[in-house]
Amino acid sequence: MSADAPAVAVRGFAKTFRTQFLRRRVTAVRDVSFTVARGEIFGLLGPNGAGKTTTIKMLLGLVAPDRGSAEILGVPVPRKESRARLGFLPENPYFYDHLSPRELLDDYGRLFGLSAPERRRRSGVLLERLGIAALAGRPIRKLSKGQVQRVGMAQALISDPELLILDEPMSGLDPIGRKEFRDILLERARGGATVMFSSHILPDVEMIAERVAIIHEGLVADQGVMGELLQREATGVDVGATGLAVELAGKLAASATSHERRGEADHFVAPSEAAAAELVREIVTAGGHLVEVVPRRGTLEDLLLRLAKRREGPEA
Repeated sequence: MSADAPAVAVRGFAKTFRTQFLRRRVTAVRDVSFTVARGEIFGLLGPNGAGKTTTIKMLLGLVAPDRGSAEILGVPVPRKESRARLGFLPENPYFYDHLSPRELLDDYGRLFGLSAPERRRRSGVLLERLGIAALAGRPIRKLSKGQVQRVGMAQALISDPELLILDEPMSGLDPIGRKEFRDILLERARGGATVMFSSHILPDVEMIAERVAIIHEGLVADQGVMGELLQREATGVDVGATGLAVELAGKLAASATSHERRGEADHFVAPSEAAAAELVREIVTAGGHLVEVVPRRGTLEDLLLRLAKRREGPEA
């Protein structure tokens, strides 16, 4: 075990299941490889059925891969030691629902070898931090989906893990809950922990992930630093101006990707920085007044849609 090893290293994961109905073979993961550096927040993205959850289950030793290997904090999977410093929140957490959140956290703390005083201390802090201290003694079966998700996050944190692996952690949360979870993940990363999570809520991923891997049809379609990936998806420059005659605006629109008049202002999308510079020159020369010149920023949605179309290929 090396302190220089990445927090997570996945090499060539592949998995095929045989369905109960008709015993048909279904390939869930074809070839997935990625690494997660220590101390970073890493997003695992992809459409439903892409293979994200199966990849996570293989990483945790819950499902045996047909091919490939992995290490967690330098320890080969599925050795038990690979999970010793790990906190995990599954996509649909299920707990013994007759237990209360306080009792559940005490049980998980005992599994990690925490003393009774330390279990009480950590449970109290987490229940308060996650906004469910008032529900600490209520049976879990009486909690809402969002409240159960908060309990799930508390159990993932009870051991103060070096690595958090979370499958759809924002599921069932309202906007306030999503922000609170994002803040917790950022706090953990600032404290030196590593966070790896899957999510279909793309704005949340854009806000906090430093790097991402995008899985499509069981393959890693793209991966890299978030800012660099989104920069590739930039779609031009927004140019806004007032004081343009209708005829001139129509002429300028011919060199723009799109044009729209809103009230007294004309809004153009130039296809490139060079085209935007030429558009600005013509507007100023004509006596117009610039309102904005803003490079467009790509989004994860743009990237996922492009990758999906590329893999589908040209239409027949």
